[in-house]
Amino acid sequence: MSEIFIISYRFLCLKTEKLMACSKGLNQRLKEDRISQLPDPLICHILSHLPSKETVKTSVLSTRWRSLWLCVPSFDLACWHLPKFNDFKSFGDKFFDSNRVSCILEVKLFIGDTGLRKGVDDVPSYLTPWFDAAINRKIQHLDAWFPPCSFKMPLRLYTCKTLVSLKLFHVTLDGVEFVSLPCLKTLHLKYMLYGKEANFERLVTCCPVLEELKISGCVNDNAKVFRVLSRSLKKLTIKTRKDDQGFGSGFVIDAPRLCFLRINDKLSEGFIINDVDSNAKVDISLSFGLDVIDEASISSRRSTIRSFLHGISKVRDMTLCRDTFKLICQYSKIEPLPQFGNMSTLRVTFRVSDMKWLPTFLGSFSNLKSLILVWNTNSKKMYFKELRKFNYSTVSECLLSSLEFVDIKTGISGHAAELQLVMFLLMNSTILKKLTVRLNYYCTDEKHIIKTLLDLPRRSTKCKVVIY
Repeated sequence: MSEIFIISYRFLCLKTEKLMACSKGLNQRLKEDRISQLPDPLICHILSHLPSKETVKTSVLSTRWRSLWLCVPSFDLACWHLPKFNDFKSFGDKFFDSNRVSCILEVKLFIGDTGLRKGVDDVPSYLTPWFDAAINRKIQHLDAWFPPCSFKMPLRLYTCKTLVSLKLFHVTLDGVEFVSLPCLKTLHLKYMLYGKEANFERLVTCCPVLEELKISGCVNDNAKVFRVLSRSLKKLTIKTRKDDQGFGSGFVIDAPRLCFLRINDKLSEGFIINDVDSNAKVDISLSFGLDVIDEASISSRRSTIRSFLHGISKVRDMTLCRDTFKLICQYSKIEPLPQFGNMSTLRVTFRVSDMKWLPTFLGSFSNLKSLILVWNTNSKKMYFKELRKFNYSTVSECLLSSLEFVDIKTGISGHAAELQLVMFLLMNSTILKKLTVRLNYYCTDEKHIIKTLLDLPRRSTKCKVVIY
């Protein structure tokens, strides 16, 4: 027994010695500053992935790190980080020192009211050398947010040869006579003051490789028609609000390579789409400036609505909000809808009271393959009453020849009117492969509803019913 104890004790001693040796070696390695041994460009690349506020803190580590933050290729400066104007200006002056030769790849500036004089249109004097330094040091990405005084950016910015992405908030374009941005691919304009219509058009057309354009809001009352003319544009997003002062007449879009268009506009009176890619995807929430959507009001926009519908009739994928769906259906009472023969995927959100328009509406989509439906269920009594009004006698051509997938996003509770709608789709879709439904969260008899849904007769023998 004693021999076993001695052997165990010696084993523990050896083990402890090894552990202490490993611990000592580890402590020695931890004391070594291996990061500081890296070359400056690599350290700066690592620091560029940190917020600028954290990057600056590294300057207190040692003399080796004192000025490294000034060579980081990306920089973000927000007024709330340095509320005192002198600190804010001093911080920016150090980073944008014109004597430095290192490149500035990305800059984000969030300028508050501090140091700005109300009513002054020109950029404050202290910002001009910052932008000059950024341009001289080959800036590629600029995101500049300013307070709502809409002052002018330095003109040099609009002839920057290296800019790839430009995002501006509260800036006026008035007075910009010459634009040349040969590398710009992304342009975001939010709450701009455009002045003359030609200013906006010039900015877009003078970006020969522009791929993405976002327009949000407006503080302008002069320019009425905004022309998006681009041979390279692939993605366009337009968003306006009722209280915006511009976009009175709307937009003209001529972009043959456009493959994604999102419009969320309650203000513009018209949209003319002359040319888009045949495989384009559109997401439309548009009311043509109408407060009331009825036959009389739509008659006043008849020509603009017709032009818009013909402009998007060749796209391949479309999403419609409930107001736009209602508007189009009301328009169909005045004159026939164009044929959307290229449409493959359609997503429609609508009020249950407008569901009765669905068969007529689908008649314009002869080659539709995928249909996603969403409707509101505010009042159960009104919901089932309106659902029973659905016209089951009209069968659209797409159900008989092309529809393969139906996805009902609105949860159902197993009411007879809901089951009748599902059965209508199953019984009339000749090549349907999959119909997806969702049960209402408040369902009380899930097993019975699931069995009923799975037992519904279907015309296509290959159709699967998927229930969530």
